[in-house]
Amino acid sequence: MKIYNTLTNSIEELKTIEENKLKLYVCGPTVYNYIHIGNTRPLVVFDILARYFEYKGFKVEYIQNFTDIDDKIIKKANEEGVTSQDITKKYIEAFFEDTKELNLINTIKRPKVTENIPEIIDIIQRLINNGCAYVINGDVFFEISKYKKYGELSNQKIDELEVGSRVEIMEEKKNPMDFVLWKNKKEGEPYWNSPWGDGRPGWHIECSAMAHKYLGEEFDIHGGGQDLIFPHHENEIAQSKCAYSGGFAKYWMHNGYVQLNGEKMSKSTGNFFLLREIEEKFNGSVIRLFIAMNHYRKPMNFSFEEMENTKKTFDNIINSMKRISMSQSDEKIDSDEEFINLISKLDEKFDFSMDDDLNTPMALSTIFDQIRETNKYIDNHGKSFGIKVSYNSLKKKLVDVIGINIENEIKNNIGDLTKDLINLLIELRKDARENKNFYLSDKIRGELKKLGIEIKDNKDGSTTISY
Repeated sequence: MKIYNTLTNSIEELKTIEENKLKLYVCGPTVYNYIHIGNTRPLVVFDILARYFEYKGFKVEYIQNFTDIDDKIIKKANEEGVTSQDITKKYIEAFFEDTKELNLINTIKRPKVTENIPEIIDIIQRLINNGCAYVINGDVFFEISKYKKYGELSNQKIDELEVGSRVEIMEEKKNPMDFVLWKNKKEGEPYWNSPWGDGRPGWHIECSAMAHKYLGEEFDIHGGGQDLIFPHHENEIAQSKCAYSGGFAKYWMHNGYVQLNGEKMSKSTGNFFLLREIEEKFNGSVIRLFIAMNHYRKPMNFSFEEMENTKKTFDNIINSMKRISMSQSDEKIDSDEEFINLISKLDEKFDFSMDDDLNTPMALSTIFDQIRETNKYIDNHGKSFGIKVSYNSLKKKLVDVIGINIENEIKNNIGDLTKDLINLLIELRKDARENKNFYLSDKIRGELKKLGIEIKDNKDGSTTISY
């Protein structure tokens, strides 16, 4: 697989440290509010990446943290007159509620910063001991001059960096760009004991500590949104390489911004839509498809019009998958071998697309091609074993990689029909059978079967219905 490595600004062949194993760390949300569609994009992008490696037979260790101590959390708690723990508990629960429909893999480990304070204190102490950090009145700062490659990830030189861009300005610091590792205790704030006095961790140090704890000194991929390149990820590299033996993430992947009317989505500007607001109109599978239809590195413009278009595409996929599912057979026909060879080539094109820097739009186009070819094959040949091969292939790619639970979606799609309507059709069929109108009876049963509703007539005169 080839990916774009932000650290080298180039497409590189991804070679994992351990054979058939991927170690992945992705920065998670700061839990002081509900997540918006901009936060949702990296959740889906890196979920698809992890799924693809599992699809290829890799064991995946995937870590995505919760930042549950931060200035924004403390401010929110003070505004609402509650504790920081109350705020983080509320929004972590909301995170799982809001992302449930996204069908994220359940093997992700989601450590919290507050559960890893000893590890954070340990890495800070290492940096102090080796002369890369210093203490001022209970605050601890990283000295960026100690890391000669500082600015490499963001392509900036130290003397050209702009002070004040998410960097705390203090006269006491040796260099205005030195960043805080530990904040001295302030009135009304949560705090922990440390060798430098009571306080709490800075933002950047937390991910270095947790990545090291859960993945080791060197791991394969560190991911996140493009907005985290500087200063967050730049600082992570500097402090991690200085604290340990020089290893950290081999590859850095960053998804592009989500835009609304051409501007970056942001909570700070109010230019955003919450995920839960979008889920009131579209289900999680449509949202996943919308994100996957855009290359992860490119800006993605969100609009409800585009979501409506995606919903139409999604409905076409589900309707086709219903038809393909109903056309499976264990019986082979003469033309199956040629058709199965076509499916095999489309599988190869799908893998090639995914291997090309996670090119999900191209991968989806191969799926659309396969659906079209399979529908044509059904039109010309009816049920066959070849259709079964295609269905299993499509299901594996759509479910295991793209993350859309096809069988559930088919059931949900059927659920749009009211029970009253289904019961009415069943009653009409019953009347037709009693009047010996078997043509109409069979026609109703056939049409219901196309919708995935099976009707079976029992010997005792009763009817069994299954979905």
